[in-house]
Amino acid sequence: MPTALITGATAGLGRSFAEALAREGHRLVLVARSETALKETADELRASYGTESEVLAADLATDEGCAAVCSRLGADPAVDLLVNNAGIGYERPFLNNGPRAEERLLDLNVRAVLRLTEAALTAMTARRRGQVLNVASVAGIGPSWLSSTYPASKAWVISFTESLAWSRQVRDAGIRMTALLPGYTRTEFHRRAGIPTTFPPPWLWLDADQVVRTALRDLRRGKVVSVPSLRYKAATWALRHLPRPLTRQGAWDISAHQHR
Repeated sequence: MPTALITGATAGLGRSFAEALAREGHRLVLVARSETALKETADELRASYGTESEVLAADLATDEGCAAVCSRLGADPAVDLLVNNAGIGYERPFLNNGPRAEERLLDLNVRAVLRLTEAALTAMTARRRGQVLNVASVAGIGPSWLSSTYPASKAWVISFTESLAWSRQVRDAGIRMTALLPGYTRTEFHRRAGIPTTFPPPWLWLDADQVVRTALRDLRRGKVVSVPSLRYKAATWALRHLPRPLTRQGAWDISAHQHR
């Protein structure tokens, strides 16, 4: 029975990943900050799918939290799939957040991904098998969210995943890595960040379960970058290839008066 470790597993895409993998028969290691929420999630997954889940309460924005999860990634039963899903974003513009909040975002969105991926790959290359799925964002492709550190953090996740996935060291060990680039997806992420969900038109919103199905399919097919839906594939192409001055015209600026 394969084992999957999922960060941010109690809500949003993390919960959808947990349900999809439980349905497939994976053993789960669920990681989030709240032990209460983790136990509730584990109980619900057991009731629905008969899945036994380990729970690991850890704040991945801290050294201690990362160390605890890295230790589990090197222990038995071996983790066959790491899903780096935990992440945060802010509705407030950059200059309103202060350096501590911005550093916390980078600690969770970047530093934790680096540390957990390193721990997972160390174990996986020794076994010569394994998979890593890093949740990034279409926002990481270009200037789509102005006055925010979030796109820069996700751009790093994309570049980091591509750099490792295409490396000889990882490929020779038979390990697959994928960066998932969802667009607007209906989860708790926007509510928790205080980001309004009324201004994008309904057709831009994606279903979390469909995003997860696409991500797992693309990971298993060996795709390094997974972009769910044709509309976001088109958006990704435009952000990659159109001139930056043009794409900036359609960017969401959270420091503009209409978004405050």
